Amino acid sequence: MALFAKKAAPLSADRALPGRDAAIATAETHFISGRPLHAPVPEGMQVAMFGMGCFWGVERLFWSQDGVWLTMAGFSGGLTPNPTYQETCTGLTGQNEVVRIIFDPKIISYDALLRLFWEGHDPTQGNRQGNDVGTQYRSGIYTFTAAQAAAAEASRLLYAERLRAAGFGPVTTEILPAGPFYFAEDHHQQYLARNPGGYCGIGGTGVACPIGLAV
Repeated sequence: MALFAKKAAPLSADRALPGRDAAIATAETHFISGRPLHAPVPEGMQVAMFGMGCFWGVERLFWSQDGVWLTMAGFSGGLTPNPTYQETCTGLTGQNEVVRIIFDPKIISYDALLRLFWEGHDPTQGNRQGNDVGTQYRSGIYTFTAAQAAAAEASRLLYAERLRAAGFGPVTTEILPAGPFYFAEDHHQQYLARNPGGYCGIGGTGVACPIGLAV
């Protein structure tokens, strides 16, 4: 399909790193809010998950939004269970750098999160985002409900048309049912809050996405 022309061939299971059964060590609490990172989803709240480049900047984009209750950096969308950051960087886990978000839909809608996703990165770059190159930097939306999947697909079609009109290439974003989420190491959690001058490689196209303007 033309939409995915820039994507690399999928990693086969026989080539993937084995990973491990136990989760790797990570932070216990959110650096900003102090909430437990392993907290259950509170009643009435929902979960979203996005990959859009280096998860440091992506996490900051979402934790700063009213209605976002908790964010966490990790890996999803691949084959290797409980990978380390270094393993993911080899491209042999199939995992993507993602941010898992717990949000209150009475304050911020899923459409509003999708708008932040589309406008916060360049979804036409394939396996890269700016100077960050590799399959772990691919654009991805990982959905938890049929309603999220439908909203994500509709937004991709809409934004792809806007990007095409602005001279950009095809959208390469993958939209998949959410698989297991594996926490990244502790120093990756809320990295830019701990290191305010740290690297942030995400950046948008400047093309507005006309969804999510209201709850």
